[in-house]
Parts: sequence; C-alpha cells; structure tokens
Amino acid sequence: MKETMIEYSLNKKGATKDYPFGPDPVAIKVAGKMFALIFENKEKHGLLNLKCDPVIAENLREQHEAVQPGYHMNKKHWNTITLDGSLSDEDVYVMIDHSYDMVVQSLPKRIRESLAES
Repeated sequence: MKETMIEYSLNKKGATKDYPFGPDPVAIKVAGKMFALIFENKEKHGLLNLKCDPVIAENLREQHEAVQPGYHMNKKHWNTITLDGSLSDEDVYVMIDHSYDMVVQSLPKRIRESLAES
C-alpha cells in the first residue's frame, strides 16, 4: 500500500520525490514544499504524514483510529495515517488530495498558475 500511495502522490501536477532525511522516508513535494511524507514503522506498516486543515484533522482523528496527530510534525496541521488496511485507498487518496491542495493554495500566485497550465 505504501508504494501505491507514493505512486498516487507523484501523479499530482508538479509533484517530485525527495529524500531529505536519508533513504527512508520519502518526501513528496510540489514547488519544493512537502505535502506527503511516507515511511514505515517497526511493524512494517506504511505511515503517511499529510497536511490537513486543523478542523478536518480533528474530525478525522475522532473518526478513524488509523489517523493520529502528525508524527514529528506540527500536530495541529499534520496527520499521520497508518496504512494498515482499515482505511480504503479512496479514503487515503482524498486525504492526499486535500494535503496537496492546501500546499498548492499556499504557493505564490505565479507558481499556482504555472501548475494549472501544465
């Protein structure tokens, strides 16, 4: 499932793969800004850190045991999703889309427009 999420994230416009912390984790960025961080825990479950609106983040944490405050991230703005099969791929894709959109919205207008054109 970890590879599926990397592949899905890299299909977003302007998305690139980076390894700023060594061979693991994989950071997925748009215009140099990270929107996903994908790694594994000791149990070999895939973990996915995603940016999230704070209100939505709280709701997701209340609804899903697999969604926790962001591991090693700002806990208000990031969630860590455990890819243990308790959430469908589609649910996780929606969260990736939200994270990507939040980061793109924070980019300068010129960069947002260039992403829209490509």
